[in-house]
Amino acid sequence: MVTVVIPTYNEEKALPHTLRELLRQPGDYEVIVVDGGSTDRTRQVLLEHGFCFDSSPVTHHSSRVVLAASKGRARQMNAGAKRALGEWLLFLHADTVLPSGAIQRLNAMEANQTVQAGGFMHQFSGDDWRLNLISLLDNFRCIRSRIIYGDQALFVRRALFEQLGGFPNQPILEDVAFCERLITITSPLLLSPPVVTDARKFLKMGIWRSFFRVLLIILHVEFRLPVLPRAFFKDIR
Repeated sequence: MVTVVIPTYNEEKALPHTLRELLRQPGDYEVIVVDGGSTDRTRQVLLEHGFCFDSSPVTHHSSRVVLAASKGRARQMNAGAKRALGEWLLFLHADTVLPSGAIQRLNAMEANQTVQAGGFMHQFSGDDWRLNLISLLDNFRCIRSRIIYGDQALFVRRALFEQLGGFPNQPILEDVAFCERLITITSPLLLSPPVVTDARKFLKMGIWRSFFRVLLIILHVEFRLPVLPRAFFKDIR
């Protein structure tokens, strides 16, 4: 079985499409949404898609459950992983859609112990050539480094995730930090067709400004540059 873990915070705009496409997937899976205190219609969207809210210890099993956790993607995803029952943990951003048949592919790989982790190639929604270029460069980076970003639907066996201690509790690039540990143990598999991420956040901020922002965040973490202003990390919804 696959456990899909989705961290949310004020995702009323993108979440409906993500859930509609996810819940159409055939296969053996459960979905755990971990909300970081949304103040918009996120909770209503989840109710409309048949999710039950439960922050208490497991007393029964539901394939669609919502947990509450303090805001922070690493904390939220770790909380979801603790409640997971699946062999695979698949971490899915609230604005990202899996390709058709993705769950069944993971189901089929459960018995193949040579595959311990992986992710999907990436593209943005729409047909803007600049976004296509950014995805092309990002996929090239991922093929070379095997460092999988959060919007690539990272999947990892639950036992290995626990062995590595889960995502480090840091405010940004928890996915990169986790994968840096992951690739010392296994070489993640990259699958296609790609996942598709809603481009609205890049478009709202400005495509090149968004790309520059991502690069600065990476440089900040990788090379321990001076702390960036708090406003630099402002949520875009």
